[in-house]
Order: sequence, then structure tokens, then C-alpha cells
Amino acid sequence: MSKTAQNKQAKPAATDPASAYDVIMDAIVTQKLAPSQKVSENILTEMFDISRTTARNIMEQLTAQQFLVSVSPRITRVAPLTLLDVKQNFAMRKMLQPEIFAMAASQVDADLIARMNEDTSHKAPLDDDEIALKLLKANKQFNVYMAQHVKYPLLIHWIRQLEDTTMRIYWLYVKLNRTLPYSWEHQRALVEAIRKDATDEIRAQVHKILTSSEERVLDAVFMHDQLYTQDLKVPGQP
Repeated sequence: MSKTAQNKQAKPAATDPASAYDVIMDAIVTQKLAPSQKVSENILTEMFDISRTTARNIMEQLTAQQFLVSVSPRITRVAPLTLLDVKQNFAMRKMLQPEIFAMAASQVDADLIARMNEDTSHKAPLDDDEIALKLLKANKQFNVYMAQHVKYPLLIHWIRQLEDTTMRIYWLYVKLNRTLPYSWEHQRALVEAIRKDATDEIRAQVHKILTSSEERVLDAVFMHDQLYTQDLKVPGQP
């Protein structure tokens, strides 16, 4: 069976454009569509059982968001994932997220935040790809929820895009280490600071989470010789 046929068999047909977008974004995050892999309307139509019109629209959207790159009028590839991307992603989140969380704390439902935080935690080794993806999506949802309460639409758009790139980065870490790069204890301390609306403590906890996550991700990359290439691909994955 061909790789395309296997991917198509593994994924149910997306019934609407929004669902199709989510399925294709998941494939980019999990490297079923690997960094720098060639994509086209035909490839997406075959892999995900969607119409050419839907495939074309999603390609345009993902290209605008820089998750796909147009190499030439006839060639489009999945955007590379490089060390520079990792460092820029963390730098941007360190600038934005401490202030976002501090500003949003008085507006959010603290009990809901606590439940959302529980959804991001997993103490056993992460060997199941579906569970890993679910946890990364829960972490994204947690961060987007906070941004939504700052109520700047353009900011929310930026945060969604940053969080999708974050999922690409964290997926690589999960596959290398079978665990998440952030500490649940740090997350819990952040939730408690949000409950108290302690803005200085919130900023400090967010910065601590991002700094420790960045250190763990970079250490994981530097410890694997196979990752000293332009693209940070999961070792052993074609």
C-alpha cells in the first residue's frame, strides 16, 4: 500500500472546510506532512478525501500563515522547522504572554482555567500519538482562551498562529522524550497566581514556564545529531 493510501485510510474524510483545515494542520504538527515536504491540491485531495476547491483554499490560507511556502508557481512545500523558528517562537511568546496573562487574569473564570490546566497534564510516558496531540491542543486552547479575554482581535490571530507553531515544536520534543516540555507544577502555580489576580506573580510564572520549556526543547535538539540540519524532523521519520 502506498504512503498516500495509508494516510488516506488512517484519516476520516473531513466533512467541511473548517474540519479539513484542522485535519491538515494536525498533519503538519505531527509531521505526517513533514517539514519541506512537497504538497499540492492533488496530494491533499488524495490524502484527506477533500475536494480540490477545499484543498486550494486551505493551501492559500496556510501559505498566508506561513505554514506552507510557495517555492515556485508550481511547487509548494510545508514550511521548514528550524532552530531559528524555535528561538523566534519562544522570543515572541516571552514578549506577549506574560502581559496577556496579567491583563486577562481579572476577566477569566478561574475554575474553568483550573480545569483547562488539568487537561494539559500527563504524568505517564507519552507513547500514544493521539493523546500527545490532544494534550498539545489543550495547551493551545488554554493560551488562546487567555488571549481572547484581552479582547484585541488582531492579537488573538497572532496568538493562534504562534500556538500552532508551538505545537510543531512541542511535538518534536514529545517524540524525542516521551513527555511534555513544560512542568505541570509550574502550570499549577500559574493557575493559583491567576486566581489571586497577582499580576507580578503571573508574569513571573509565565516567564518561568517559557524559559524552562525553551531550555528543554533546545537541549533535546542539541543532543540528537540527526537534527543538525535545516529541518527539525522526528528522527527515523521519512
